[in-house]
Amino acid sequence: MSTDQIQTLRATGPANAPGRAEMTVEGRMGADAISGSNEFLSWGTRSDVGLVRSHNEDSFLLRTPLFVVCDGMGGHAAGEVASSIAVETIGEQAPGTADDVLLGAAVEAANLAVIKGAEDGVGKPGMGCTATAVLISKNKMAVAHVGDSRAYMLHHGTLVRITHDHSYVEELVDSGQITADEARTHPSRSIITRALGSDPDMYADHFSLEVSDGDRVILCSDGLSSMIPDSDIEAVAVSSATPQQAADNLVGAALTAGGSDNVTALVVDILNDGVADATRSQLTKRIFAIAGILLATVAVCLAGVLFFIRNEWYLGVSDGNVAVYQGVNADLLGLPLYDLVSTSAVATSDLPTSVQDQLEAGIRVQNQESAQQTLDSYSQQISDEKSRAQEVAVEARSGSDPTVETATPTDTTTSDQSEGD
Repeated sequence: MSTDQIQTLRATGPANAPGRAEMTVEGRMGADAISGSNEFLSWGTRSDVGLVRSHNEDSFLLRTPLFVVCDGMGGHAAGEVASSIAVETIGEQAPGTADDVLLGAAVEAANLAVIKGAEDGVGKPGMGCTATAVLISKNKMAVAHVGDSRAYMLHHGTLVRITHDHSYVEELVDSGQITADEARTHPSRSIITRALGSDPDMYADHFSLEVSDGDRVILCSDGLSSMIPDSDIEAVAVSSATPQQAADNLVGAALTAGGSDNVTALVVDILNDGVADATRSQLTKRIFAIAGILLATVAVCLAGVLFFIRNEWYLGVSDGNVAVYQGVNADLLGLPLYDLVSTSAVATSDLPTSVQDQLEAGIRVQNQESAQQTLDSYSQQISDEKSRAQEVAVEARSGSDPTVETATPTDTTTSDQSEGD
């Protein structure tokens, strides 16, 4: 593919699948088309008067994330009034979240509004309409439905009808008397068993479904579903690149098949169901929670270590003297885990060699008072040792000095002899 062709494709958007021969819907009188998109959804719609009717009684509402299709009944200046009142009321009463109960209540409020409109002379007595509404919020879709307009969902290439027609022929299909294909051409196919505008006690079907990225939701009036079978709707939905192309192709297929009724197709693609975002958010929260737990654990451990250190005391050496330290005699990442509290007058050189070695490693004591007692003990030992040394020295000096005189013995015999003479 050349560069010019790529640029042209980007400018015009994806093309329809080849081989289609549906009637062109662009530029037709009595037709309406609206498309748009946001971060989560992309949508497109087309409503056409058809090839037989003179006016369009269908109405639709695009008020993201709310989408509604209503098919009016009651003839000219009545059916379109009823469907217009219905979409307006549903838009006003719809909830802000995908709550199917509240969405059903909005459809029921629309029923009362249509009845009141007829009573007030807006439109005509007996006017009514169908209503199919969906509200999509991330991966949840609320559905509320009355009548034979339909909602489909294309999931992984398979089309599933998610609403049940409130019609006479649908009851025949449910009972097994006719097939779904026979119901499309049955003479009584226009008989609706439940609709807005006739019974004040009318209730709406409502339920919720999960949707995911890549799903395609289709709302349509019976001008589409009565003209082509669900298999053709599936084929068109699968082969159309964008919601607007799908809506155009579906209406074109209905017109090609005869276009005997007004036909409206509203197509919504799920671009982002929020699951991945929620998963990332939960993962981020989990990471922060784990990090917080780890930091808290480290803080507790550090607090415990600091508490332990602040309650440890030991005797060591400082400038050749015995000193008192608070902490432990070690370093952590180059930071000392001790503080010098005081230095005594006890010289380590006055202590035995074994004690000096112990002081170099640190002699653990219970507290500061115990450290002082040990210092006092060292001082007393040194003092006692010095006293003993002095005594020994005195004794040694006393033993070597001749201070004691000895008497010379006399010759008694000589003396006696001298005395005798």
